[in-house]
Amino acid sequence: MKTLLLVPALLAAAVAAQAAPVTYEIDPSHTYPSFEADHMGLSYWRGKLNKSAGTIVYDKATGAGSVDVRMDLASIDFGLDAMNAWATGKDFFNVEKNPGASFKGRFDGAKDGVPTQVVGELTLNGKTRPMTLTVRQLKCMPHPMLKRDYCGADATGSFDREAFGLAAGKDWGFKMNVDLRIQVEAVAKE
Repeated sequence: MKTLLLVPALLAAAVAAQAAPVTYEIDPSHTYPSFEADHMGLSYWRGKLNKSAGTIVYDKATGAGSVDVRMDLASIDFGLDAMNAWATGKDFFNVEKNPGASFKGRFDGAKDGVPTQVVGELTLNGKTRPMTLTVRQLKCMPHPMLKRDYCGADATGSFDREAFGLAAGKDWGFKMNVDLRIQVEAVAKE
């Protein structure tokens, strides 16, 4: 009889252990936030940030968790050295004064344990503004070499760069909207 009473307690403990949030460290060699911005209504400039870091906390059972992605603005890459130099210089990002950007948020709108959005804040150029990213996909699996849980996601959103004091080109007809895409992979901490 005592054994039968112990079974529900063991099952509850096993479920609680599976539902515990896990902290993941962002893999900088597989994470490249990217963006696209208007160029005078003629075309869209696309670029990425080659250096990023951060953590993700994710509870697979509930879809709850948080995201903290830090981006090194000096690593901006438009595929054009002259554009990279201008963007990191004093006329735009001024990386000597504001070397990084960050997005911090919490998972929301979970369906079957998978969040549909990340509600948070983007910090850029010394200003912080609300921003929501739509989660386009999220998948976890065992890392083939590290033998730890490994998750990847793709999330998108947009922001008005003028709200961050980055209105360069507006007088030339540049639209101020920027589409941001954070493609991320992260491995569970040991």
